[in-house]
Amino acid sequence: MKQQPFILMCACALTLVAGTASAHHSFAAEFDIEKPIEIRGTLTGMDWVNPHGWLYVDVTNDDGTVTNWAVEAGGATQLLRRGLRKTDFPEGTEVVVSGFLARSGEPVVNGRSVTTPDGKNFFLGAE
Repeated sequence: MKQQPFILMCACALTLVAGTASAHHSFAAEFDIEKPIEIRGTLTGMDWVNPHGWLYVDVTNDDGTVTNWAVEAGGATQLLRRGLRKTDFPEGTEVVVSGFLARSGEPVVNGRSVTTPDGKNFFLGAE
């Protein structure tokens, strides 16, 4: 009987770990390799996190409205290994992002590269 609380705690811990691990996705499940896209806009923020970093870019549409696009990048560790720093992406910077459109139709891109006005081209991909 005394083992029941221990077994219950272990089961709960495994459930929490499994839930977190399943949150990661494959490229093909989320993005369409047949739909490359290039967006131009103003960087509004960046989440420097794992397993994927995120850049947020305001893009002005043809009708004058603005859409905030989320750009998935490699994780913070991957970006640091490539020599990138969060300071390389100050808010307000005009950027050009190349990547692949989300299957959901939402304004989400799996980013491959981002180019800044001074001509720097950064690889954002997870591989």
